[in-house]
Amino acid sequence: MRHDYETAALAALACVDLDRWPIHEPESAAYRTRLDQVREALHDVGCARVDGFIRKDYREAFDDEVNGVAPTAHFSTSSINPYFTPDDLSLPASHPRRRYSENTNGFVAMDRFPKGGLCLSLYRNVALQHFITDCLEEEKLFTFDDPLAGVVVNVMKEGQQLAWHYDTNEFIVSLLTRKPEKGGAFEYVPDLRRPGDECYDDVERVLDGRSDRVRSLALELGDLQIFKGRFSLHRVVKGEDERHTVIFGYAKEPGFIGRVERTRKVHNRVTQAHIDAEKRVRNDGLAD
Repeated sequence: MRHDYETAALAALACVDLDRWPIHEPESAAYRTRLDQVREALHDVGCARVDGFIRKDYREAFDDEVNGVAPTAHFSTSSINPYFTPDDLSLPASHPRRRYSENTNGFVAMDRFPKGGLCLSLYRNVALQHFITDCLEEEKLFTFDDPLAGVVVNVMKEGQQLAWHYDTNEFIVSLLTRKPEKGGAFEYVPDLRRPGDECYDDVERVLDGRSDRVRSLALELGDLQIFKGRFSLHRVVKGEDERHTVIFGYAKEPGFIGRVERTRKVHNRVTQAHIDAEKRVRNDGLAD
């Protein structure tokens, strides 16, 4: 007998606007046209807006589900640098690793979501996973093994902000389910660093407000966003009212689990899986 969540994952396509985004027909011309549009955006600016991905008649259901788990978010106010690392007194004060900004927001961990709900079902849907894989031009992508971070909700209350940072995984797929009345813009700098090179001078210019490479993306309810967050510095500025974003995590290699220190900062807890995974070393030469 098929597990309940597998059945739900198969049914998840009902919430997708398949006329606009035919992810169930990967051999069709319409799929190829849409795929080319997303790839072009990712090539040009490291970020793609998959507009109107969720059908209008399902957007309220997503909003209801996220509102139901939002009270379980762990909120924190901290001072972070773009790498979520401790201060290094051996570096000059202007160095990006010593540049800390207020970070105030909350995250709902994956184990708080309803098991047969829309968010987990969509995340586990094979057609969506294949579509994301094609968009990123990868041979294969994997869902996370991280018990807390495969799907999360970023909750930002009025006046809160997500400071400039890099993601611990190479790319992020997110869905906007609640939009603030004003503000709350997503800002990013595409391809600011590369494996083995942190490009600190370029990062310093962004933090100083001297860079002309900063972009802003306006998302609407039901939009999916594909973003290369490990290499592109990004933030969410303060807004009026609350902002909810569901974040789906995929990785190039199987078995992805987040680092202990960062997981504890985000969720205020870790599991044995995180402790065990800490023994493995990443090989891209970049700070987390």
